[in-house]
Amino acid sequence: MLLRGATTSAMPPPADIAADAARRSGPSLLLPFTIGHFANDWAPTAVWLIVPAVAVTMNLSPAEVGLLFTIHSTGSALAFLPAGVLADRVANRGRLLQMTFWWVAVGYALAAFAPGYWSFALLLALAGAGDAMWHPIATGVLVQQAPENRAQALGIHAIGGSLAAVLAPLSVGFLLLFMDWRHALLITVIPAAIMGLVFLRIAKHVPPPAQSSLSPVDAIALWRVWMRPAGLALIVMISAYSMAMMALLAMTPLFLQTVHGLSPLVSGMAFSLMLLFGALLQPLIGKFSDKIGRRPVVVTGNLIAMVAAVAIALASGPGFAIAAMVVTATALVAIRSVVLASAVDYSGKREATTLGFTFAVMDGVGALGAVAAGALGNVDLRYAFILAGCLCAFTVVMAFVAPYTKEQE
Repeated sequence: MLLRGATTSAMPPPADIAADAARRSGPSLLLPFTIGHFANDWAPTAVWLIVPAVAVTMNLSPAEVGLLFTIHSTGSALAFLPAGVLADRVANRGRLLQMTFWWVAVGYALAAFAPGYWSFALLLALAGAGDAMWHPIATGVLVQQAPENRAQALGIHAIGGSLAAVLAPLSVGFLLLFMDWRHALLITVIPAAIMGLVFLRIAKHVPPPAQSSLSPVDAIALWRVWMRPAGLALIVMISAYSMAMMALLAMTPLFLQTVHGLSPLVSGMAFSLMLLFGALLQPLIGKFSDKIGRRPVVVTGNLIAMVAAVAIALASGPGFAIAAMVVTATALVAIRSVVLASAVDYSGKREATTLGFTFAVMDGVGALGAVAAGALGNVDLRYAFILAGCLCAFTVVMAFVAPYTKEQE
């Protein structure tokens, strides 16, 4: 794959060699980045329970709930790629990461004061963009530090965000017993604000990019790599996977509260349980895929999720529905780092930019899963989970078409 010039045999410039040596010899950032991921994702993942509470207050339909999640994810999608490009151009990436914590804290705090539906939606999108900035920068640094164990490193980093997705809805479900959604949302910004201060010390240890600045020639070459049939097939696979995930998560709390009559607290507990096992499995599944390859893991995860998603729709009671939700979410969450690693494997270079692009596809195109699930939910919320199962089936098909290694010139 050609990304830097007319030949693949040219030696990298001295600046690139020095930067590469610096990032390999520097201290491991895996633990602080995992904790940072946890803090940054706390408020965004709390939104999964905040929005149903907003829906009750504002008397929103399932379609309007789905649209809120779509707008939230779209804000993130618009920030991912610029963040990835910045991570490949800016020497002081630590300060960029520190800035994301304050962006999240201020953004979601402002959303708590939104007077109406559309102002709330737009502020969610703005706040989500701050959280999005963290991901391609942090993961780009980590895969550069561990080029032979990309999926494992991504899986460990993902534990932070996944644990936030487990604990934040649970805490919000508890807070909503005692206060309205505005006060609950304000409390969720505390972890990001704290880490904004902690990163005053950590930021200086973040190494510079491993390569020289991304040039227009590099960007065009990278674009051509992804616009090939093989690259497009991988994009479609990633998009279908993400849409299935969004359809599942967007409608779950509303489904449990309106169809099965569960309280916000119990719904939050169920939602947290859904994400717990997948979060814990990500490093193990990532390491496993580093050894045996990406395709078997992606196919297996989506086949399990396909069957379990249909079982959610067919469940007669909340107990069986929650059990099926746990299986579906575990299968999908556990392979997320593998899906990300497959994109880096294919691109081969410019890890941060590639991950920024991949995150943008996941949250941008994937957000359509939420709005589609909401539209079907207007008819019957069970159809949202049938949609998730169909998207998983399509992901399996595309997994046999998509490439998993870098194409040679």
